Amino acid sequence: MAGHSKWANIQHRKGRQDEKRGKIWTRIIREITVAARAGGGDLSSNPRLRLAVDRAKAANMPADRVKYNIDKATGTIDGITYEEIRYEGYGIGGAAIIVDTMTDNKVRTVAEVRHAFAKYGGNMGTEGSVAFQFKHCGQIIFAPGTSEDKVMEVALESGAEDVITGDDGAIEVLTAVADFETVKNALEAAGLKPDASEVTMRAENPIEVTGDDAARMQKLLDALEDLDDVQDVFHNAELDTE
Repeated sequence: MAGHSKWANIQHRKGRQDEKRGKIWTRIIREITVAARAGGGDLSSNPRLRLAVDRAKAANMPADRVKYNIDKATGTIDGITYEEIRYEGYGIGGAAIIVDTMTDNKVRTVAEVRHAFAKYGGNMGTEGSVAFQFKHCGQIIFAPGTSEDKVMEVALESGAEDVITGDDGAIEVLTAVADFETVKNALEAAGLKPDASEVTMRAENPIEVTGDDAARMQKLLDALEDLDDVQDVFHNAELDTE
């Protein structure tokens, strides 16, 4: 969830994503394309593709459209070749930002990402400049009020790395990327439905950004997320959204 686990920030990000729902299918299709091309079209042997298809189902994408894009990616149908490129930089107050893209024109993409950073008060960094501040992991979030004891028991028995309860009562389960599906399925089988779950880049040391700086940071994040080639934006800012 953009690298932080406070419930207000999670809900805030979800709300903004819902506002941009029209772009979700495009991003999912790109992810399906890259996952299928890299690991084949068999869901049983391609965990990345399984996650992409799960996202497609959650976004109510028709099954025939999912199949079409898998077939296109695996050569059954000719299609565009996408390249995955990660950009790193700094936002307001030195907040760390990672921008994951999929593009068929990296010259266009880097120019657009650089322009967004510059226009809204950020700075584009070099490769590795902020990535060390994040951990690539599975993250499963439960709303305040969920049984902490039950989540802890099931999560740890199924291979989770850690269970963290926030001051607001939200529960965060962290897993290795390879164990994400196993842990998530075990929790759901136990009747524990997460409010959000994904493989993400989680910030190790979030920083609080408040007031005018929070508003400026949100404008920068919005500008980056609105770019057509951007798949995900991760950051370590805990935004004061009040």
